[in-house]
Amino acid sequence: MMPLAFPEQPLRKVNVSPEVEALASVAVRAAFDVHKELGAGLLENVYEAAFAHELELRGVRHKRQVPISVTYKGRGMDLGFRADVILEERLLVELKAVEQVIPVHKAQVITYLKILNFPLGLLINFNEVLIKNGIDRVLNLNHRIS
Repeated sequence: MMPLAFPEQPLRKVNVSPEVEALASVAVRAAFDVHKELGAGLLENVYEAAFAHELELRGVRHKRQVPISVTYKGRGMDLGFRADVILEERLLVELKAVEQVIPVHKAQVITYLKILNFPLGLLINFNEVLIKNGIDRVLNLNHRIS
């Protein structure tokens, strides 16, 4: 049996503003500092608190545990979804402390990006020996410039 061939999808460009890119750089540096100080092996809430403190030290406005409401056919449903950290109302950062990031973690970030209409999010897993291996940039291919 021949494998199914799918037509190539054109690459979609996501416009990420220089301001959001700068915030992402600050977030990555903050994650590096947290990981350098604490290492791997702690609970996610410890990393979240330390990450938030690093953002405060850098003068970055942020919110933790931001409620995310899902809208279905015009009806809002507040079901308890929460974004870990949102920087300057423009950048989503989801934090993990897991043995391995699995596809559902990235799917969660993509869903939050769509709901928030943010172009970019970071998925950071602190449970890595080298933090650079635990940082993923996630783009919202459905981002609408508003």
